[in-house]
Amino acid sequence: MTAFLSVTSSLTGRLWRGPDAMLERAAEALAQDSRLPLPVSRVLAARGVPPHEAPLYLDPKLRDLLPDPLSLRDMDKAAERLVAALLAGQRIAIFADYDVDGGASAALLLDWLRRQGHDATLYIPDRIDEGYGPNAPAIAALSRDHDLIVCVDCGTLSHEALAASTCDVIVLDHHQGGETLPQVAAVVNPNRADEDGSLGHLCAAGVVFLTLVRCNSLLRRGGHPQPDLIPLLDLVALATVADVAPLVGVNRAFVRQGLLVMARRERPGLVALSDVARLDSAPNAFHLGFLLGPRINAGGRVGRADLGALCLSCTDGRQAERLAAELDALNRDRRAIEAAVRDEALAQVEARAQAGDSLVAWAAGDGWHPGVVGIVAARVKEATGLPAVVIGVERGIGKGSARSVPGVDLGRAIQRLSAEGLLLKGGGHAMAAGLTIEEAMIPAAMERLSQLLSREMAERPGAGELRISGLLDPSGATVELMQMLERAGPFGQAAPAPRFAFAEQLIDSAGAMGDSHLRLRFRSPGSQALEAVAWGAMNGPLGPALLGARGRRFHLAGKLELTQWGGRERVRLRLDDAAPVG
Repeated sequence: MTAFLSVTSSLTGRLWRGPDAMLERAAEALAQDSRLPLPVSRVLAARGVPPHEAPLYLDPKLRDLLPDPLSLRDMDKAAERLVAALLAGQRIAIFADYDVDGGASAALLLDWLRRQGHDATLYIPDRIDEGYGPNAPAIAALSRDHDLIVCVDCGTLSHEALAASTCDVIVLDHHQGGETLPQVAAVVNPNRADEDGSLGHLCAAGVVFLTLVRCNSLLRRGGHPQPDLIPLLDLVALATVADVAPLVGVNRAFVRQGLLVMARRERPGLVALSDVARLDSAPNAFHLGFLLGPRINAGGRVGRADLGALCLSCTDGRQAERLAAELDALNRDRRAIEAAVRDEALAQVEARAQAGDSLVAWAAGDGWHPGVVGIVAARVKEATGLPAVVIGVERGIGKGSARSVPGVDLGRAIQRLSAEGLLLKGGGHAMAAGLTIEEAMIPAAMERLSQLLSREMAERPGAGELRISGLLDPSGATVELMQMLERAGPFGQAAPAPRFAFAEQLIDSAGAMGDSHLRLRFRSPGSQALEAVAWGAMNGPLGPALLGARGRRFHLAGKLELTQWGGRERVRLRLDDAAPVG
């Protein structure tokens, strides 16, 4: 396959690849049969959607896509025990992870119980003092004062910790399981070893929602009132996007309908977070992942672990505003800490790459804040196109986070390292994992990780390529096209937004925006100019190269987005890459 627009080495050093001929023929046939615009048909063709299924795909409904909750093992046990606790007025504790998925999962349960007049205790472990997941002292203490503990977004591998409980425990999780499960009342997890994996794309909040669907069925069967679950979909949508769950199957319906719920601005915590993030338009998946998610995570990263969950479950507007303001301030602190760790980590990764060790991008450092290693790992992955592991070391013990690339199951490999004794603890899912390790074992563990990932890495497409969905002219980048493209969404993990190339564009203006971003305007001969932004471009080769490009012609590539200005919608390009013409 030849390079798209003959771009073999762009300003970011990438080769551009367009759609293959077979995919383009399928898109053209779909456009002819469905009368959809070709750019929309290309999205559907890339997803394998046949013409007769296009209307259903463009309008995903929860009633059509929601799986039977009982298809998950232990679901009947979990739902029956939770409903029994509710009806008997028993004391319930919710033990949750400190990230967005954990906080949203906890808020789902708290909201559902509260709507039925039942309060529950929220417990989220401190990232530094307690680490990820259940620990024996906390579980033992909770079990003394409660009749039921529900672990959300954690617990599947916590055999010893959960054995400390003297009351019933339910685990609602999605992280990969081992050969055995904890001895508890129920473990509902689509990624248990004995599941078929058909629902493995669910995040923990999706698992919790299915559990509540089953609980409502049991309440209905017993003649009891049931809370409406639709208003809870804003939390499921938030967790699905922020936890980078694949946007396929029911997850598309969760996010599509959850965004509609969120737009009603009925949940005080999300309203307050949207306001501090200056979100002044209808929310979309990008906002969930890049504006709201980081702020909710900030509490667990560099502040109080329970702030995110408390904000999401808050029912008082003023309290929500205070919590959101605190999370926003912590997010600013997190950025400063992250920047220092990121620079050191990238320097280590670059040095190892020059030495020929480039299959896994890893870095470790004394005193690196454990609350930012996950997001730094994500930055390293983005910069290198490789699975990344970043480890903060304190008194000889490293706590790290790993982020993967599509097609490479990092969670399974980390779990294998743990089983082989190279880690003190480790687990996760395909795209993200966490680990605890003795400092002296880090080099050997990373070498073994490279070996474990070698086959999957060899089979994935070239990391130095930029995939282009097709050509577009600025005159074709209309609000009407964007509205049709949004029907083909939501876009995110496993469902990327289309990336368009704009050929031979004249740069009208280019300038820095803030410390690290770039804004420019470009046009084709005789067409109206289109605005573009390139986030973080001044930190790499793209921004400086385009800063003085006024009057020159470039091929540009990026994704379209709708913005609000003066009460009107307009289209803007989120620029990913560029290449000089000729």
